[in-house]
Amino acid sequence: MLALQTRKLGKTFRVKRKAAGLSGSFRALWKPTWETKEAVRGIDLDVRQGETVAFLGPNGAGKSTTIKMLTGILHPSYGEAEVLGLTPWKERERLAFRIGTVFGQKSQLWYHLPPIDTFELIGRIYELKRSDYGQRRDDLIERFELGPYLHTPVRKLSLGERMRCEIAASFLHRPQLLFMDEPTIGLDAVVKQRIRELIRERNREEGTTVFLTSHDAGDVESLCSRAVVIHHGGVLIDEPVERMKREVLSRKLVTLKLAEGFDAAALPDIEGACWESRGGSCRLAVDLKLTTIERVLGHLLGRVGFTDVNVEDPPLEEIIKHIYGMREEAER
Repeated sequence: MLALQTRKLGKTFRVKRKAAGLSGSFRALWKPTWETKEAVRGIDLDVRQGETVAFLGPNGAGKSTTIKMLTGILHPSYGEAEVLGLTPWKERERLAFRIGTVFGQKSQLWYHLPPIDTFELIGRIYELKRSDYGQRRDDLIERFELGPYLHTPVRKLSLGERMRCEIAASFLHRPQLLFMDEPTIGLDAVVKQRIRELIRERNREEGTTVFLTSHDAGDVESLCSRAVVIHHGGVLIDEPVERMKREVLSRKLVTLKLAEGFDAAALPDIEGACWESRGGSCRLAVDLKLTTIERVLGHLLGRVGFTDVNVEDPPLEEIIKHIYGMREEAER
């Protein structure tokens, strides 16, 4: 069964264009001109129940606008959508009881209250039975390890602690579909990994459908089985993450902090890798189709003096740009 379906879903906005070269007083008298901006252009999506989907694209691609339509916040300009069998902008209240949302840059927790008070409020908003609420709350507190800061005002929590509370709160009413917009933004690697594990656990044990936007390639690899990339408001690519990893996520970045006195000119050539020097550090772009990280690190040991090393994915914007370039080349 489908958890989410759209057909030719689109959204346009009228944007006022300011008259160029006029001062403030004259501009107020000048008749404004308007132009139409197409934020989302005819998107077709099918997401099955229990699926984990990454919804990706550069800033301004239309990701947030699409999510706002799918949650009923915005009405589309044209097209259709069904979320859990409901039309979001017509049946928003009914839909709200069956979905959850996590926004990395917008909190649902009460800023001056401790998380436990927000949990209580959510339990009453969603009309949960007291016995079910207590059992569910205690289970989430244990699994998300929230005990030490349940009674601490949210304003005094670290970003990582707050985000774990945010995600626990979104799972409290057992949503069938979870919309997540940048859930790991600004978090350190350890907290990111913990949050990813918890989301995978809820998906595995409760069959929660996950619809995720992120600028972190690690979120996509760790959480999602499928990736949908949009650009200029339309779908550019829709395929399994495993295939995307083979074709696109085939590069890793190795950053070295060079030891004092080591000359960057002495960096060795490595097959399948390319160096970039940056003052006291350097970065190595590794093509995993030609070599492995293990082989590269083994080659560096004993040949390069360094005090720290970090292995990471290239920025998602770079990956999407690469996908866009591949698609343009294929269409020529």
